[in-house]
Amino acid sequence: MNATADAFDRPAISLVGRARIAVRILAMLLLLLACVPLYYLWRILRLHNPWPRIFLGGIAWIAGARVRIEGAPERKGAFLLSNHVSWLDIPVISGASGSAFVAHSGLADVGLLKWLCEMNDTVFVARHDRRSVHSQVEQVRDALTDTGALAVFPEGTTSDGLSLLPFKSSLLSALDPPPPGIAIQPVWLDYGQNVASIAWVGEEPGLDNFLKILARHRSVPVTVHFLPPLTAEEAANRKVMATAARDRILTAMSVAR
Repeated sequence: MNATADAFDRPAISLVGRARIAVRILAMLLLLLACVPLYYLWRILRLHNPWPRIFLGGIAWIAGARVRIEGAPERKGAFLLSNHVSWLDIPVISGASGSAFVAHSGLADVGLLKWLCEMNDTVFVARHDRRSVHSQVEQVRDALTDTGALAVFPEGTTSDGLSLLPFKSSLLSALDPPPPGIAIQPVWLDYGQNVASIAWVGEEPGLDNFLKILARHRSVPVTVHFLPPLTAEEAANRKVMATAARDRILTAMSVAR
């Protein structure tokens, strides 16, 4: 994620905005308390567990996201390669697809986040140790059911949502070559005219971005575009894959605008 500078000009949040933050955080906690027992019950019964998707989709809705879906994730299994704008991307994508995520191993050092991530089958990757990536992805693939989706943010950080940073092919090393039967599917998250007020860029700390979004009085329309999967030629290796997926998203962005 974006680095936090020592000095950041934090915009003041009004009293009404603070009240919205408190109400939304309380609603998120209540949703968590409702979903956790059901998650463990489904796990004990060895049933397909919908509760991480329900929880994360609910988090997106509580935060104000109003999600519209175009296209659909591949039902036989897909690695989703998405642009990255804000923390809100994660609950939006998960709510829309049931996807698990590839996350930096540093998150595993934060107790509460690690617990929540593990319930959603997150793959923790040490980016300096590329040799471990493929085996970790394979372990999660075996555990996934239904969509079998696993999402990656190949930009490696958040962007302004109006442009697209270069895709880092090193983050796709686990997909080189793609596992048999798994589609490589680009995803474009389109926040429309709201993107400037949603994007986590520059020196803004993550907590400030989180609170800024929760303080909004307006909803956040976002369209999740599940674009056509890459062809076999476009997925020939991770460098070709990174370029092809980025081009697919850029094309969708240019057509929409």
